[in-house]
Amino acid sequence: MIVTTADVLPGQKVQVLGLVAGNVVTSKHIGRDIMAGFKNIAGGEIKSYTDMMFEGRQIAEQRMVANAQAMGADAVVSMRFDGSSVMEGAIDFLAYGTAVRFVQ
Repeated sequence: MIVTTADVLPGQKVQVLGLVAGNVVTSKHIGRDIMAGFKNIAGGEIKSYTDMMFEGRQIAEQRMVANAQAMGADAVVSMRFDGSSVMEGAIDFLAYGTAVRFVQ
């Protein structure tokens, strides 16, 4: 499955199938909070949060791709990520784009 942030795929004619999306809500746990507190004092990257963000984006993208595959898509164009806080300590990751099928 091709996934791109580009609006078009050069040299490809496509049929637009529609919007596809995948999301996940993830939360931090007390261990991450304690370590984040220490890093806030000392400074530097909070690796556990970086990992949580990366994993959240991966899961959201995988779910979006599964949605596109279920529609019979060959690619997802105009793919974007979004994230928001849904409650204290929980983050929603959303991956979305346009599912397309290659045509002759």
